[in-house]
Amino acid sequence: MADNLGRAAAPTGTTAPTTTRPRLHYLDNLRIALTALVVLHHTAVTYSHIPAWYYTEPAKDGSGLLLDVFLMLNQAFFMGFFFMIAGYFTPPSYERKGAGAFLRDRLKRLGIPLLLFLLLIRPLTDFGGFLHLRSVFAERGDALPYWLYYLMSWDAGPLWFAEVLLVFALLYVLARRLRTRRAMTVPTVDANAQLSLSRPLRAGTIVLFTAGLVLATYAWRIAVPTGTYVPFLGLPTPSYLMQYASFFAVGVVARRRGWPETLSRRAGRLGFAAAGAATLAYLPVVLTAPDRTLDGHGTWQSLLAAAWESVFAVSMVIGLTVVFRERLNRQGRTAGFLSRHAFAVYVLHAPVLVGLGHAFRWLHAPAAAKFALVAVLALPACWAVAYAARRLPRADRVL
Repeated sequence: MADNLGRAAAPTGTTAPTTTRPRLHYLDNLRIALTALVVLHHTAVTYSHIPAWYYTEPAKDGSGLLLDVFLMLNQAFFMGFFFMIAGYFTPPSYERKGAGAFLRDRLKRLGIPLLLFLLLIRPLTDFGGFLHLRSVFAERGDALPYWLYYLMSWDAGPLWFAEVLLVFALLYVLARRLRTRRAMTVPTVDANAQLSLSRPLRAGTIVLFTAGLVLATYAWRIAVPTGTYVPFLGLPTPSYLMQYASFFAVGVVARRRGWPETLSRRAGRLGFAAAGAATLAYLPVVLTAPDRTLDGHGTWQSLLAAAWESVFAVSMVIGLTVVFRERLNRQGRTAGFLSRHAFAVYVLHAPVLVGLGHAFRWLHAPAAAKFALVAVLALPACWAVAYAARRLPRADRVL
Protein backbone atom coordinates (compact mmCIF):
# COMPACT_ATOMS: atom_id res chain seq x y z
CA MET A 1 0.00 0.00 0.00
CA ALA A 2 1.20 3.51 -0.75
CA ASP A 3 0.30 4.77 2.72
CA ASN A 4 1.98 1.86 4.51
CA LEU A 5 5.42 2.35 6.02
CA GLY A 6 5.54 -1.22 7.32
CA ARG A 7 7.19 -4.26 5.87
CA ALA A 8 5.11 -6.50 3.70
CA ALA A 9 3.26 -9.13 5.69
CA ALA A 10 4.73 -12.61 5.62
CA PRO A 11 2.82 -15.10 3.43
CA THR A 12 0.33 -17.33 5.20
CA GLY A 13 2.02 -20.19 6.94
CA THR A 14 5.44 -18.45 7.10
CA THR A 15 7.13 -16.54 9.85
CA ALA A 16 9.05 -13.29 9.43
CA PRO A 17 12.73 -13.63 10.32
CA THR A 18 12.47 -11.07 13.08
CA THR A 19 10.11 -13.27 15.07
CA THR A 20 12.89 -15.74 15.79
CA ARG A 21 14.97 -13.28 17.83
CA PRO A 22 15.12 -14.29 21.49
CA ARG A 23 15.70 -10.72 22.62
CA LEU A 24 15.39 -7.28 21.04
CA HIS A 25 19.00 -6.30 21.60
CA TYR A 26 18.61 -3.15 19.53
CA LEU A 27 16.34 -1.65 22.19
CA ASP A 28 18.99 -2.32 24.83
CA ASN A 29 21.55 -0.70 22.53
CA LEU A 30 19.25 2.26 22.01
CA ARG A 31 19.13 2.74 25.77
CA ILE A 32 22.93 2.72 25.85
CA ALA A 33 23.02 5.42 23.18
CA LEU A 34 20.36 7.53 24.87
CA THR A 35 22.14 7.25 28.22
CA ALA A 36 25.36 8.40 26.57
CA LEU A 37 23.39 11.34 25.13
CA VAL A 38 22.26 12.25 28.66
CA VAL A 39 25.89 12.40 29.79
CA LEU A 40 26.89 14.41 26.71
CA HIS A 41 23.86 16.69 27.12
CA HIS A 42 24.77 17.70 30.65
CA THR A 43 28.42 18.04 29.69
CA ALA A 44 27.37 20.43 26.92
CA VAL A 45 25.15 22.38 29.33
CA THR A 46 28.24 22.90 31.51
CA TYR A 47 30.00 24.89 28.77
CA SER A 48 27.06 26.30 26.78
CA HIS A 49 25.05 29.52 26.99
CA ILE A 50 22.39 27.58 28.94
CA PRO A 51 23.88 27.33 32.45
CA ALA A 52 21.27 25.02 33.96
CA TRP A 53 23.48 22.53 35.80
CA TYR A 54 25.22 22.06 39.14
CA TYR A 55 28.55 23.32 37.80
CA THR A 56 28.79 25.62 34.79
CA GLU A 57 31.31 27.67 32.85
CA PRO A 58 29.12 29.68 30.46
CA ALA A 59 30.64 29.96 26.99
CA LYS A 60 32.53 33.15 26.20
CA ASP A 61 33.36 32.35 22.60
CA GLY A 62 31.50 31.49 19.42
CA SER A 63 31.99 27.76 19.78
CA GLY A 64 29.37 27.82 22.52
CA LEU A 65 26.77 28.20 19.78
CA LEU A 66 27.65 24.71 18.56
CA LEU A 67 26.83 23.36 21.99
CA ASP A 68 23.57 25.33 22.03
CA VAL A 69 22.54 23.74 18.71
CA PHE A 70 23.46 20.28 20.00
CA LEU A 71 21.34 20.88 23.10
CA MET A 72 18.39 22.10 21.04
CA LEU A 73 18.45 19.05 18.77
CA ASN A 74 19.01 16.64 21.63
CA GLN A 75 16.32 18.11 23.87
CA ALA A 76 13.76 17.83 21.11
CA PHE A 77 13.66 14.03 21.17
CA PHE A 78 15.94 12.11 23.52
CA MET A 79 13.90 12.11 26.73
CA GLY A 80 10.71 11.46 24.82
CA PHE A 81 12.45 8.42 23.30
CA PHE A 82 13.34 7.23 26.80
CA PHE A 83 9.67 7.42 27.80
CA MET A 84 8.63 5.55 24.66
CA ILE A 85 11.01 2.70 25.42
CA ALA A 86 9.77 2.65 29.02
CA GLY A 87 6.20 2.45 27.76
CA TYR A 88 7.15 -0.40 25.42
CA PHE A 89 8.30 -2.57 28.31
CA THR A 90 5.42 -1.65 30.64
CA PRO A 91 2.65 -4.02 29.40
CA PRO A 92 4.66 -7.27 29.61
CA SER A 93 5.93 -6.32 33.06
CA TYR A 94 2.37 -5.68 34.21
CA GLU A 95 1.17 -8.94 32.67
CA ARG A 96 3.85 -10.98 34.40
CA LYS A 97 3.43 -9.45 37.85
CA GLY A 98 -0.07 -8.11 38.20
CA ALA A 99 -0.98 -4.64 39.43
CA GLY A 100 0.30 -4.86 43.01
CA ALA A 101 3.63 -6.52 42.28
CA PHE A 102 4.14 -4.24 39.27
CA LEU A 103 3.72 -1.10 41.38
CA ARG A 104 5.96 -2.48 44.13
CA ASP A 105 8.62 -3.23 41.54
CA ARG A 106 8.35 0.27 40.07
CA LEU A 107 8.62 1.81 43.54
CA LYS A 108 11.72 -0.24 44.24
CA ARG A 109 13.47 0.27 40.91
CA LEU A 110 12.55 3.94 40.48
CA GLY A 111 11.72 5.16 43.98
CA ILE A 112 14.88 3.91 45.71
CA PRO A 113 17.23 5.53 43.13
CA LEU A 114 15.18 8.72 43.41
CA LEU A 115 15.63 8.75 47.19
CA LEU A 116 19.31 7.87 46.79
CA PHE A 117 19.77 10.91 44.58
CA LEU A 118 17.82 13.26 46.83
CA LEU A 119 19.42 12.19 50.10
CA LEU A 120 22.99 11.41 49.08
CA ILE A 121 24.00 12.23 45.51
CA ARG A 122 22.40 15.65 45.26
CA PRO A 123 23.96 17.02 48.49
CA LEU A 124 27.35 15.82 47.23
CA THR A 125 26.85 17.17 43.73
CA ASP A 126 25.46 20.56 44.73
CA PHE A 127 27.74 21.31 47.69
CA GLY A 128 29.71 23.82 45.63
CA GLY A 129 26.52 25.78 45.05
CA PHE A 130 25.89 25.84 48.77
CA LEU A 131 29.40 27.14 49.53
CA HIS A 132 29.02 29.90 46.96
CA LEU A 133 25.63 31.05 48.20
CA ARG A 134 26.75 30.83 51.82
CA SER A 135 29.61 33.22 51.04
CA VAL A 136 27.15 35.61 49.40
CA PHE A 137 24.99 35.53 52.52
CA ALA A 138 28.06 36.02 54.72
CA GLU A 139 29.01 39.19 52.85
CA ARG A 140 25.62 40.59 53.84
CA GLY A 141 26.08 39.48 57.42
CA ASP A 142 23.56 36.63 57.17
CA ALA A 143 23.98 32.94 57.88
CA LEU A 144 22.80 30.18 55.56
CA PRO A 145 22.49 26.75 57.19
CA TYR A 146 22.71 23.83 54.83
CA TRP A 147 19.23 22.51 55.64
CA LEU A 148 17.72 25.81 54.52
CA TYR A 149 19.74 25.81 51.31
CA TYR A 150 18.67 22.23 50.64
CA LEU A 151 14.99 23.08 50.99
CA MET A 152 15.34 26.28 48.98
CA SER A 153 17.06 24.49 46.09
CA TRP A 154 15.10 21.23 46.24
CA ASP A 155 14.70 19.34 43.03
CA ALA A 156 15.03 15.79 41.75
CA GLY A 157 17.84 16.65 39.33
CA PRO A 158 18.14 14.13 36.47
CA LEU A 159 15.99 11.74 38.50
CA TRP A 160 12.92 13.75 37.54
CA PHE A 161 12.67 11.06 34.86
CA ALA A 162 12.15 8.38 37.52
CA GLU A 163 9.65 10.61 39.30
CA VAL A 164 7.52 11.17 36.19
CA LEU A 165 7.84 7.53 35.16
CA LEU A 166 6.43 6.50 38.54
CA VAL A 167 3.41 8.70 37.86
CA PHE A 168 2.98 7.19 34.39
CA ALA A 169 3.20 3.68 35.85
CA LEU A 170 0.49 4.51 38.38
CA LEU A 171 -1.74 5.96 35.67
CA TYR A 172 -1.19 2.87 33.54
CA VAL A 173 -2.30 0.62 36.39
CA LEU A 174 -5.37 2.77 37.01
CA ALA A 175 -6.25 2.65 33.32
CA ARG A 176 -5.94 -1.12 33.27
CA ARG A 177 -8.09 -1.43 36.38
CA LEU A 178 -10.81 0.84 35.01
CA ARG A 179 -11.13 -0.78 31.59
CA THR A 180 -13.98 -3.22 31.09
CA ARG A 181 -12.23 -5.14 28.33
CA ARG A 182 -8.57 -6.01 27.76
CA ALA A 183 -8.07 -3.98 24.60
CA MET A 184 -4.39 -3.25 25.29
CA THR A 185 -3.44 -6.54 26.95
CA VAL A 186 -0.27 -8.23 25.72
CA PRO A 187 -0.80 -12.01 25.64
CA THR A 188 1.31 -13.81 28.18
CA VAL A 189 3.54 -15.41 25.57
CA ASP A 190 7.16 -14.88 24.75
CA ALA A 191 8.34 -11.86 22.80
CA ASN A 192 8.74 -13.89 19.59
CA ALA A 193 5.08 -14.93 19.51
CA GLN A 194 4.06 -11.38 20.34
CA LEU A 195 5.91 -10.06 17.32
CA SER A 196 4.02 -12.47 15.07
CA LEU A 197 0.87 -10.49 15.91
CA SER A 198 2.37 -7.27 14.55
CA ARG A 199 0.35 -4.76 12.59
CA PRO A 200 2.22 -2.50 10.17
CA LEU A 201 2.43 1.16 11.14
CA ARG A 202 0.87 3.30 8.45
CA ALA A 203 2.06 6.69 7.26
CA GLY A 204 -1.34 8.20 7.92
CA THR A 205 -1.17 7.15 11.57
CA ILE A 206 2.24 8.80 11.95
CA VAL A 207 1.03 12.02 10.32
CA LEU A 208 -2.10 12.21 12.47
CA PHE A 209 -0.15 11.51 15.66
CA THR A 210 2.44 14.16 14.80
CA ALA A 211 -0.24 16.74 13.98
CA GLY A 212 -2.00 16.01 17.26
CA LEU A 213 1.27 16.34 19.16
CA VAL A 214 1.93 19.70 17.50
CA LEU A 215 -1.44 21.09 18.57
CA ALA A 216 -1.26 19.61 22.07
CA THR A 217 2.24 21.01 22.62
CA TYR A 218 1.26 24.42 21.28
CA ALA A 219 -1.84 24.59 23.51
CA TRP A 220 0.06 23.30 26.57
CA ARG A 221 2.75 25.96 26.18
CA ILE A 222 0.19 28.74 26.33
CA ALA A 223 -0.14 27.86 30.00
CA VAL A 224 3.31 26.31 30.53
CA PRO A 225 5.86 28.12 28.32
CA THR A 226 9.36 26.80 27.76
CA GLY A 227 11.51 27.79 30.72
CA THR A 228 8.73 27.23 33.26
CA TYR A 229 9.91 25.41 36.37
CA VAL A 230 7.72 23.27 38.62
CA PRO A 231 9.49 23.10 42.00
CA PHE A 232 7.34 20.44 43.64
CA LEU A 233 8.03 18.05 40.74
CA GLY A 234 11.57 19.11 40.00
CA LEU A 235 10.72 18.70 36.32
CA PRO A 236 13.17 20.93 34.41
CA THR A 237 11.24 20.77 31.13
CA PRO A 238 7.49 20.73 31.88
CA SER A 239 6.82 22.33 28.50
CA TYR A 240 7.69 18.93 26.96
CA LEU A 241 5.16 17.03 29.07
CA MET A 242 2.82 16.44 26.12
CA GLN A 243 5.64 14.71 24.26
CA TYR A 244 6.66 12.63 27.26
CA ALA A 245 3.12 11.44 27.98
CA SER A 246 2.19 10.73 24.36
CA PHE A 247 5.45 8.91 23.62
CA PHE A 248 4.97 6.72 26.69
CA ALA A 249 1.46 5.88 25.47
CA VAL A 250 2.77 5.14 21.97
CA GLY A 251 5.34 2.81 23.50
CA VAL A 252 2.54 0.88 25.22
CA VAL A 253 0.58 0.53 21.97
CA ALA A 254 3.73 -0.25 19.96
CA ARG A 255 4.38 -3.27 22.17
CA ARG A 256 0.97 -4.75 21.47
CA ARG A 257 1.11 -4.09 17.74
CA GLY A 258 4.78 -4.85 17.16
CA TRP A 259 5.39 -1.53 15.44
CA PRO A 260 9.18 -1.38 15.87
CA GLU A 261 9.55 -4.68 14.01
CA THR A 262 7.27 -3.62 11.13
CA LEU A 263 9.00 -0.36 10.22
CA SER A 264 10.65 -0.67 6.83
CA ARG A 265 14.14 0.51 5.95
CA ARG A 266 12.50 3.09 3.71
CA ALA A 267 10.65 4.43 6.74
CA GLY A 268 13.98 4.86 8.51
CA ARG A 269 15.47 6.80 5.60
CA LEU A 270 12.37 8.97 5.36
CA GLY A 271 12.56 9.61 9.09
CA PHE A 272 16.07 11.02 8.94
CA ALA A 273 15.21 12.99 5.79
CA ALA A 274 12.17 14.53 7.46
CA ALA A 275 14.18 15.43 10.57
CA GLY A 276 16.83 17.15 8.45
CA ALA A 277 14.32 18.98 6.25
CA ALA A 278 12.30 20.19 9.23
CA THR A 279 15.43 21.49 10.92
CA LEU A 280 16.61 23.38 7.84
CA ALA A 281 13.16 24.93 7.47
CA TYR A 282 13.08 25.88 11.15
CA LEU A 283 16.51 27.53 11.36
CA PRO A 284 15.40 30.86 9.81
CA VAL A 285 12.62 31.05 12.42
CA VAL A 286 15.10 30.45 15.25
CA LEU A 287 17.49 33.10 13.93
CA THR A 288 14.86 35.80 13.41
CA ALA A 289 12.25 35.21 16.12
CA PRO A 290 11.94 37.97 18.76
CA ASP A 291 13.03 37.07 22.25
CA ARG A 292 10.80 34.52 24.06
CA THR A 293 8.32 34.18 21.18
CA LEU A 294 9.40 30.59 20.55
CA ASP A 295 8.66 29.62 24.13
CA GLY A 296 4.86 29.62 24.01
CA HIS A 297 2.23 32.23 25.02
CA GLY A 298 0.19 31.43 21.90
CA THR A 299 2.50 33.11 19.38
CA TRP A 300 2.73 31.88 15.80
CA GLN A 301 6.45 31.37 16.34
CA SER A 302 5.70 28.99 19.20
CA LEU A 303 3.40 27.04 16.88
CA LEU A 304 6.28 26.61 14.46
CA ALA A 305 8.54 25.60 17.35
CA ALA A 306 6.05 22.94 18.43
CA ALA A 307 5.77 21.77 14.82
CA TRP A 308 9.53 21.42 14.39
CA GLU A 309 10.03 19.64 17.72
CA SER A 310 7.22 17.18 17.04
CA VAL A 311 8.29 16.38 13.49
CA PHE A 312 11.94 16.12 14.51
CA ALA A 313 11.20 13.89 17.51
CA VAL A 314 8.90 11.48 15.66
CA SER A 315 11.25 11.33 12.68
CA MET A 316 14.35 10.69 14.77
CA VAL A 317 12.61 7.95 16.73
CA ILE A 318 11.63 6.19 13.51
CA GLY A 319 15.04 6.63 11.90
CA LEU A 320 17.04 5.49 14.92
CA THR A 321 14.72 2.55 15.60
CA VAL A 322 15.25 1.23 12.09
CA VAL A 323 19.02 1.79 12.10
CA PHE A 324 19.51 0.06 15.46
CA ARG A 325 17.17 -2.79 14.53
CA GLU A 326 18.90 -3.44 11.23
CA ARG A 327 22.53 -2.77 12.15
CA LEU A 328 22.84 -2.99 15.93
CA ASN A 329 20.56 -5.83 16.96
CA ARG A 330 23.22 -7.89 18.70
CA GLN A 331 25.28 -7.66 21.86
CA GLY A 332 28.69 -8.92 22.76
CA ARG A 333 30.34 -8.70 26.15
CA THR A 334 31.05 -4.97 25.86
CA ALA A 335 27.54 -3.99 24.79
CA GLY A 336 26.08 -6.28 27.44
CA PHE A 337 28.19 -4.56 30.09
CA LEU A 338 27.16 -1.11 28.89
CA SER A 339 23.50 -2.13 28.83
CA ARG A 340 23.49 -3.61 32.34
CA HIS A 341 25.01 -0.46 33.80
CA ALA A 342 23.13 2.15 31.74
CA PHE A 343 20.52 3.00 34.37
CA ALA A 344 23.20 3.28 37.07
CA VAL A 345 25.04 5.71 34.79
CA TYR A 346 21.88 7.79 34.51
CA VAL A 347 21.50 7.90 38.29
CA LEU A 348 25.16 8.57 39.11
CA HIS A 349 26.51 10.71 36.27
CA ALA A 350 25.88 14.12 37.88
CA PRO A 351 28.68 14.05 40.52
CA VAL A 352 31.08 12.60 37.93
CA LEU A 353 30.47 15.54 35.58
CA VAL A 354 30.69 18.08 38.39
CA GLY A 355 33.96 16.55 39.57
CA LEU A 356 35.44 16.67 36.07
CA GLY A 357 34.25 20.24 35.67
CA HIS A 358 36.11 21.32 38.78
CA ALA A 359 39.15 19.27 37.77
CA PHE A 360 39.50 21.18 34.49
CA ARG A 361 38.45 24.56 35.78
CA TRP A 362 42.01 25.81 35.33
CA LEU A 363 42.02 25.04 31.60
CA HIS A 364 41.35 28.06 29.37
CA ALA A 365 40.08 26.80 26.04
CA PRO A 366 37.14 27.31 23.67
CA ALA A 367 33.87 25.99 25.04
CA ALA A 368 33.56 23.28 22.41
CA ALA A 369 37.12 22.09 23.08
CA LYS A 370 36.52 21.78 26.83
CA PHE A 371 33.28 19.97 26.13
CA ALA A 372 35.07 17.48 23.88
CA LEU A 373 37.83 16.87 26.44
CA VAL A 374 35.47 16.37 29.36
CA ALA A 375 33.07 14.25 27.30
CA VAL A 376 35.83 11.84 26.25
CA LEU A 377 36.71 11.34 29.91
CA ALA A 378 33.16 11.45 31.29
CA LEU A 379 31.67 8.54 29.36
CA PRO A 380 34.10 5.84 30.55
CA ALA A 381 34.26 7.43 34.01
CA CYS A 382 30.47 7.26 34.39
CA TRP A 383 30.35 3.60 33.44
CA ALA A 384 33.26 2.86 35.77
CA VAL A 385 31.46 4.53 38.69
CA ALA A 386 28.28 2.67 37.78
CA TYR A 387 30.17 -0.63 37.77
CA ALA A 388 31.66 0.09 41.18
CA ALA A 389 28.27 1.08 42.61
CA ARG A 390 26.53 -2.02 41.29
CA ARG A 391 29.17 -4.19 42.94
CA LEU A 392 27.88 -3.08 46.33
CA PRO A 393 25.65 -5.62 48.11
CA ARG A 394 22.12 -5.70 46.62
CA ALA A 395 22.78 -2.53 44.59
CA ASP A 396 22.25 -4.33 41.29
CA ARG A 397 18.63 -4.98 42.33
CA VAL A 398 17.74 -1.31 41.95
CA LEU A 399 20.49 0.06 39.67
